[in-house]
Amino acid sequence: MSTVEANPEVASQPVPEPHDLELTAARNANVGAVTVRRLLPLRMRRSVGAWCFVDHYGPLDVDGVAGMNVPPHPHIGLQTVTWLLAGNVLHRDSLGSEQLIRPGQLNLMTAGRGIAHGEESPTKHDPVLHGVQLWVALPSASRHTEPAFEHHAQLPQTRLGGFAITVLVGELAGAGSPATTFSPIVGAELTAAGRPASCLLPLPPDFEHVAFVAAGQASVDGVDLAVGQLLYLPDGRPEAVLAAPADATLMLLGGVPLGEPLLMWWNFVARTPEEIAAATAAWRAGEFGPVGGYQGDPLPAPPLDARRLRRPV
Repeated sequence: MSTVEANPEVASQPVPEPHDLELTAARNANVGAVTVRRLLPLRMRRSVGAWCFVDHYGPLDVDGVAGMNVPPHPHIGLQTVTWLLAGNVLHRDSLGSEQLIRPGQLNLMTAGRGIAHGEESPTKHDPVLHGVQLWVALPSASRHTEPAFEHHAQLPQTRLGGFAITVLVGELAGAGSPATTFSPIVGAELTAAGRPASCLLPLPPDFEHVAFVAAGQASVDGVDLAVGQLLYLPDGRPEAVLAAPADATLMLLGGVPLGEPLLMWWNFVARTPEEIAAATAAWRAGEFGPVGGYQGDPLPAPPLDARRLRRPV
């Protein structure tokens, strides 16, 4: 998924909580014809572990309408993680990949030194669309790796205290995903399947985490969460207390603090303004390669604004 904003920051609304928990609110952003809740990055926090971008959209009624339509656009320096709760989306990229994704499946694209892709609802698509789009910043040593795409039709699942847990990437509660990672991270969906759920969830104490509700409501360490809110849990916490009513869905993301400055502009994650300028010029020159099968023009890069291309600190 792409952002049409050159500096995709989220306005932070911190609420004092015990033990350094931070509760923030999303803002709405437009991605193609879809309105999303943008939860990360924050003005006060650029990344959590290596997770640097979180969009949550839906559930949307797309019965009889086009649905998602994000034209081909470029990425560098990151991985995109596509996860659906309802509906179906067709991925195409400049490697020649073409993959339909459904709920419970994972699309993972490693941009590395550069890739282009587009996402759209197929012509015959499900009537409801609901999902999350996530970005993982590649650490400096890996950010110029070769681009790649992988699809995982089945992911490891486990249960804890009434929660059905699906591990997208990394490891959690004894289950480990086969998805490729470049730094210590975890991403998981926790659903109170058919009845209320509560558990004491073990966490790697060297990870920082965020949690947000994708459906319904939930409580994390005594903090009530609704759709459109993000809760930050700092590192040093060996566990978290989770509770949710029946059929609620909670997303958990975490990782070892990246420890590297990031420069994010449009669809690029880099370290210097020069990298951003070079990637923008390469996209405008057609050097990322075509995305076959998409009917329409690629997404143009917004104008470069040198005042917003500050070196990271």
